[in-house]
Amino acid sequence: MKAVRVILSPEAEQAYDWLCKNKSEKPILNSINKKVELIKKNIHYGYPIAKRLIPKEYKDKYDIKNLFRVELSRYWRMLYTLTNNDEVEIIAFILDIMSHKDYNKKFGYK
Repeated sequence: MKAVRVILSPEAEQAYDWLCKNKSEKPILNSINKKVELIKKNIHYGYPIAKRLIPKEYKDKYDIKNLFRVELSRYWRMLYTLTNNDEVEIIAFILDIMSHKDYNKKFGYK
C-alpha cells in the first residue's frame, strides 16, 4: 500500500493558520484535522467534483486533473486533489479551506 502525504497549498495554509488563531473557530479546525486523517486512510473520502466544474483558477495554478470536496463543520468546505509521486506515495494536496459562502462564489452557485 502506498503512503499518503497531505500537503496544504499556500491558500489553505493561510486559512488553517487563521483558524488556529481564532479560538471561536476551534470546531472547524477539529473538523479539518479529523477529515485529513480520514483522507489518509481513504484517499477517495471526499465527494468528487465533475471535471467540467473544476474552477479554471485551480486548473491554471496547480494543473489539477481531479478535485474532491469535503464538508466541514459550520458549513465550511475543504477542497483537495490527488497526485502520484513516482509510484511511491500519493499526495493529497489541499487546495483551499473556505466558508460555504466563499465556496458558492468560487463555483458560481447562488
